[in-house]
Amino acid sequence: MAVDRTPVLKRCRSLNLEPAVLGVNKKSRRRLTRTNRKVSEYGLQLREKQKAKFIYGVLEKPFRNMYEKAERMPGLSGENLMILLETRLDNVVFRMGFARTRREARQIVDHKHVLVNGKCVNIPSYKVSAGDKIEIREKSKSLQRYKDIVAANQGVTAPAWMEASLETLSGTILEKPLREQIDVPVNETLIVELYSK
Repeated sequence: MAVDRTPVLKRCRSLNLEPAVLGVNKKSRRRLTRTNRKVSEYGLQLREKQKAKFIYGVLEKPFRNMYEKAERMPGLSGENLMILLETRLDNVVFRMGFARTRREARQIVDHKHVLVNGKCVNIPSYKVSAGDKIEIREKSKSLQRYKDIVAANQGVTAPAWMEASLETLSGTILEKPLREQIDVPVNETLIVELYSK
């Protein structure tokens, strides 16, 4: 399985991202010093694509396939792409507060700790839909890891399109998210422009 092992803070600096977007509560004291270099239109488009891939932890080929799927769906391709990324199981686990970062959420899903509608699912890219019930399996709830996660995510609230309870480590998808409900600093129109060349 291919995984992006780039140091998080280093990548955040290069993409001009806040580490908090990824759930990382570290700050880098280093500053990225770029001499007044003008970034081309292609450079801006590429940076937006890299930003989206890095935030959601998706590699190039699956990201490209997701874009092609978003293009075939009714509506705007960019918005569809963001909705597809947001409804991945690893992202939903992170949004519900069952993990501190998306990388940790991916590992939790990989290690078969997550049940979707009562069935164990260990595919991070699994698409959840409205009405799905997501929970941490009973056997795993007593692990120290989840006690630490609950303590760390006490003040975190789930987005409006889902309902989650940290006490029971379970939640429900109420509806498909809208683009306005996805608070990720990515300009998806630049990604569409990049891929439509």
